[in-house]
Amino acid sequence: MASILHRLRCPACGGKIRCESESCACLNPACGRLFAVIDGVPLLLDEKSSVFQLHDPQRGRNPFSSRPSGSAKLRATRALPTISKNIRARQNYLRFADLLEKGSAKTHVLVIGGATVGAGLESILSLPSINFVESDVCLSDRTALVCDAHDIPFEEATFDGVIVQAVLEHVADPHRCVEQIHRVLKTGGAVYADTPFMQQVHAGGHDFTRFTHVGQRRLFRKFEEVSSGASCGPAMALAWAYQYFLLSFVRSKTARRAAIAFARVTGFWLKYLDHYLIRRPGAIDAASAIYFLGRKSKRSLSDAEIVSYYRGLQAN
Repeated sequence: MASILHRLRCPACGGKIRCESESCACLNPACGRLFAVIDGVPLLLDEKSSVFQLHDPQRGRNPFSSRPSGSAKLRATRALPTISKNIRARQNYLRFADLLEKGSAKTHVLVIGGATVGAGLESILSLPSINFVESDVCLSDRTALVCDAHDIPFEEATFDGVIVQAVLEHVADPHRCVEQIHRVLKTGGAVYADTPFMQQVHAGGHDFTRFTHVGQRRLFRKFEEVSSGASCGPAMALAWAYQYFLLSFVRSKTARRAAIAFARVTGFWLKYLDHYLIRRPGAIDAASAIYFLGRKSKRSLSDAEIVSYYRGLQAN
């Protein structure tokens, strides 16, 4: 983060930012906004335009703030088998790392939603050639910058790569966020996105959107595709549907926890079927999540071109 501090920009006006130990100041006289710094982490979030509010816990409550790692409820949850499995993420991240320009200096990669390590990301986090800037809308042990993806607080062409995994469903305007990703990437820079398709609501009111494979290709229409497809398959989608079917019968928090536990204990095995299904044409139409790996391009695909990207079972 220190090596690119000079490229920080005000999320409200785009002006240059000067950061000190306790605050960051916008140097644009017409703006002059001040942003807090907590434990060395700049909080560059424009509360006037963001649904997340740093100073008012009753408004724009952040559902992504993690509970203390030692909490009994969290330990109990982690002891249960999971119904989720991202089949393609590890392989995709290794390919993403190969796309980054190799040189004498480190490449800079922005992780949007990086308060926790996404599935498969651990495969490249220790690579010495990559400097990760992990951003999120909440503080965690990993967060280097608090910001909103609608207004990424960096100047143009700052990053060699951007990762946005399991995030675009939680933003109010995913098209604006992808425009911001395009802006902060260098020419030919790499992007990796992983976005739900067949998943039920999670994160409450902060869950906005789902994308088909073709829909996500349109979202990244200003990028050249390297690879795309199902990352979490139809078996995981079935497991999620089973859990949420059970949740439809209950109301109280205690009953919800019991339903989730029962669903995981009895349905966790379904996800393993995706090892067989993930590359089959029908998986595109029924996937739990879709991925896109690409490079920043100088042209934008037309809608007619995007339609031709369909690779599901109905193409036969």
